[in-house]
Amino acid sequence: MKSIKIYLALLAFSLSFVSCEVRTATSVRTGSSKPIPPGQAKKIYGTKSAKPFAPGQNK
Repeated sequence: MKSIKIYLALLAFSLSFVSCEVRTATSVRTGSSKPIPPGQAKKIYGTKSAKPFAPGQNK
């Protein structure tokens, strides 16, 4: 019984870890054809800088 609980805990942890998504896109697009401005993408994804979302700022 104890091993089943450990396996379930590992399964829950691994699923929560896999479901995380890191977005490093040059331009974030919505359902429409217009890209979101870098400042708005920064607000949506909660980052401190809009630089990763600005196409001219990527090396």
